[in-house]
Amino acid sequence: MDFAPLIAKKTERFRELEAEIAAGNLYDDPQRAREVLREHTRAKELLATWDDLQKTRRELAENLELASGNDREFAEMAQAEIPVLEKRIAELELAAQYALLPPDPNEDRDAIVEIRAGTGGDEAALFAADLYRMYTRFAEAQNLKIEPLESSPSELGGLREMIFKVSGEAVFRKLRYESGVHRVQRVPSTETQGRIHTSTATVAVLPEAEEVDLELKPEELRIDVCRSGGPGGQGVNTTDSAVQVLHIPTGTIVRCQDGRSQQKNKAKALQILRSRLLERKQAEEHEKYAAHRKSQIGSGGRSEKGRTYNFPQNRVTDHRINLTLYNLDSFMQGNIHQMLEALQAQDMEERLAAANLEGTAAA
Repeated sequence: MDFAPLIAKKTERFRELEAEIAAGNLYDDPQRAREVLREHTRAKELLATWDDLQKTRRELAENLELASGNDREFAEMAQAEIPVLEKRIAELELAAQYALLPPDPNEDRDAIVEIRAGTGGDEAALFAADLYRMYTRFAEAQNLKIEPLESSPSELGGLREMIFKVSGEAVFRKLRYESGVHRVQRVPSTETQGRIHTSTATVAVLPEAEEVDLELKPEELRIDVCRSGGPGGQGVNTTDSAVQVLHIPTGTIVRCQDGRSQQKNKAKALQILRSRLLERKQAEEHEKYAAHRKSQIGSGGRSEKGRTYNFPQNRVTDHRINLTLYNLDSFMQGNIHQMLEALQAQDMEERLAAANLEGTAAA
């Protein structure tokens, strides 16, 4: 494929973005500034990849010429470098193709992550807590910030539900593939006969919605305030700080009670509600590239599985891409990069194939 015409357009667009950034009034509109800076970063990375590709192609041409020369020593050295350069060119060409794909408008956003215990009772809740610790440690290693929004602990120290926000650089791009059913196979701490149990937890990763994405009309909301329940200390349980928000048109309900401040709980509930409604809206508008939340997480039954965590064999398997890693102990400590990169690569390949098919059909 000849990338040159597309690169020429990207180069022209990059200059336009540079001029807009240099103009000085870009930050008068914060939303526009974010969009321009994100596009500028993507264009800059693409052009750097293109420059590297052109340079490597020149090096390959030089080595091919030297390999056919009369100087045996230079010819052997050049011949040895040819496979390395050819591999590098293939990688750069693929990277350039990926970079030329239309970006997902949500990929640079922060994310709202919802973890819920599925089938398995207390063990499912303990596994949900393990997943939350795994994502927390991953976030710490990536210099990402985690903000708990709502939780429902179980009696044995697990989590029936955990909702939290992850903020930082390109968070949704990194975590979006974690949505689905997570299945664990291990001997629970409560098991007295050493039998392996299977339990599940569900994970949903939603792009954080901004106020400009959709309008929450007051007349479409029913906000109820009540006394918080469950663990949380005397101050939480004796004040009317819990907030429940019902979005009347869709029937979506969000409840927040973790904080002592009614206003903060209300803000968190609206934040979660806005992200859920945005995901729902995008699922309806872009069914080809966005999935409904129900299809993301399934029902949480034992037979459903997106990923299996097998503790006796120290392995984790993602069934969507048929990838098995034998480092579950490290994986649960937040070292999930290899899995995330493989999932992202598979998604990019599918998007690239779809783009090529669409281009062929258009032609």
